Order: sequence, then C-alpha cells, then structure tokens
Amino acid sequence: MAVEALWNDQVIAHSDETVIVEGNHYFPRADVDTSVLEKSATTSECPWKGTAYYYTIDLDGERNQDAAWYYPDPKPAAEQIRDRIAFWHGVEIVEA
Repeated sequence: MAVEALWNDQVIAHSDETVIVEGNHYFPRADVDTSVLEKSATTSECPWKGTAYYYTIDLDGERNQDAAWYYPDPKPAAEQIRDRIAFWHGVEIVEA
C-alpha cells in the first residue's frame, strides 16, 4: 500500500515501503522530497529509539516548524527506522 505525506495540499513524501512505529509512518529518505526540509536545532530523547532530530518544512513560503523528525543513529530496538523520516504538526498521512 502506498502512503503519502501531504502539507498544504502538496505531496512531500510518497512510498509503499513505510515502517509504522507507535502509529507513525517512517518514510525511506529516498522517498521524501528533502528539498523542502530544513534542519532544525531541535532534538528529543526516546528511551528505546534514541535521539530524534527535526526538520522544518519550508514550502512555497510557508513554514511548519519541526514537522518532520528522524533518528540518525537509533538504538538497536529501533534499527528499522534508520534513514527514515516521519511527520506530524499538520502533515496529513494518507493512502495513495
């Protein structure tokens, strides 16, 4: 099943190879339009996944602060999300 991430009615990710962890779709980096992502200084800690780093979406002059996150070096229990990006903060995840 293909899944898309939409923000402001534009597709920013499309994949049939997402991994679902805690209800979030993690998209392979190759299936994300990284041209709309800007690295953020924000991080957060998860006891079993590790340190999450964030991106701000910058699309057509609109910004969505810290709306995407990833784990560059996940803990062993979360290895399946390495090199994957997830979304929230108003980014709609839909079946394509």
